[in-house]
Amino acid sequence: MRILRADGRAAVPWRNGGGFTREVAAHPPGAGWDAFAWRVSLAEVTRDGPYSPLPGVRRILTVVDGAGLELTVDGAVHPLPGRYRPFAFPGAAATDSQLLDGPVVNLNVMVREGRTAARVTMVRGSRELTGARTAVVVALDGGTRIDAAAAGEPGVRLARYDAAVWEPTGDAAVPAVVRTDGVAAVIELSDVVPDAPSDVNGSAGTGR
Repeated sequence: MRILRADGRAAVPWRNGGGFTREVAAHPPGAGWDAFAWRVSLAEVTRDGPYSPLPGVRRILTVVDGAGLELTVDGAVHPLPGRYRPFAFPGAAATDSQLLDGPVVNLNVMVREGRTAARVTMVRGSRELTGARTAVVVALDGGTRIDAAAAGEPGVRLARYDAAVWEPTGDAAVPAVVRTDGVAAVIELSDVVPDAPSDVNGSAGTGR
């Protein structure tokens, strides 16, 4: 399990000046826009504006701080008030956003269509990480801890916006347990099975 602390992330400003993005994790590590299979980031949005089109990419956006926003995707209006409500949409769509009441922070998940599928779940309480899917855990509010299921293994604490990447190594992989007294995002990522779309589950990508 890799621990990725929030204070080590660089802020990359958008070309339109409407905010900036901090990359949490990507695969392959360090992959550019045309090469990633998946990418998780946090974006601080300070004003209304359009999203850059990303053909071949599926996006899942979750407001994690602020009053929320309204997305217009290919002409359809989607209000996203409050926090922790994942919304999935195609990156190729003409997309515009309008802030509801001041700046927001968005958790963004992007996956390459036909290559990777994603499931985004908002966890309150506890959640076990098992199976063959890679999982990215992002602490959003309150205290979050990840413990190995095996007795005696040390756990790790995550501060707000810290993250952990849990990568199973096979059928014998030791499960881990996410525990939070607030809210944490669990992003499960897997290779695509033909005709299986990306999924959003629970309360759930930007290079804008």
